[in-house]
Amino acid sequence: MAWVIVGLGNPGEKYEGTRHNTGRMAVEYFAKSEKLSEWMVDKKAAALVSKGLVKRMIVAAVLPNTFMNKSGDAVSKFIKNAKAGERLAVIHDDLDLPLGTIRISFNRGSGGHRGIESIIRKVKTKKFYRVRVGVSPTTAARELRKPEGEKRVLNFILDQWKPHELVVLKRVFDRVVRALEIMATDGAERAMNEFN
Repeated sequence: MAWVIVGLGNPGEKYEGTRHNTGRMAVEYFAKSEKLSEWMVDKKAAALVSKGLVKRMIVAAVLPNTFMNKSGDAVSKFIKNAKAGERLAVIHDDLDLPLGTIRISFNRGSGGHRGIESIIRKVKTKKFYRVRVGVSPTTAARELRKPEGEKRVLNFILDQWKPHELVVLKRVFDRVVRALEIMATDGAERAMNEFN
């Protein structure tokens, strides 16, 4: 059975390169790294789709063309039941993790992430994988310094990545690619053991 790899973000030039589009950026990087097909518009799913093989495993990379809080509309066109959800990996930004880190989780709540909430609601299961990419800054002592309050959080996640942060993000995306390769070929458990 194929893997469906979804990158969360908002469509349109206005949101390109923002922290909230980190999942989308990571999946674009993954598709390019794995030499998947050109991105094609899937009108039924309201998404861009790129397909190919990752070490003999069929993979569909999906970028919803809906806003973040409607991501489940696109994902539900690919994931028809809870069993299929076990081959779904959703990559997204996470304010609870520092920039430079990733965490893979399974069968967890949304953690307040509206894209994940939408997917859980539409596919009717929490039993899918999440690759959470840290976006928060840290203090000199490496303690998390995430923004507080709804307005500051929104401004932060909708702000563009700074050039020096993009250098770190590229290294993170290399790790995301490797984690997804392991998930697709050797199993998600091994990926979780290696990257958590």
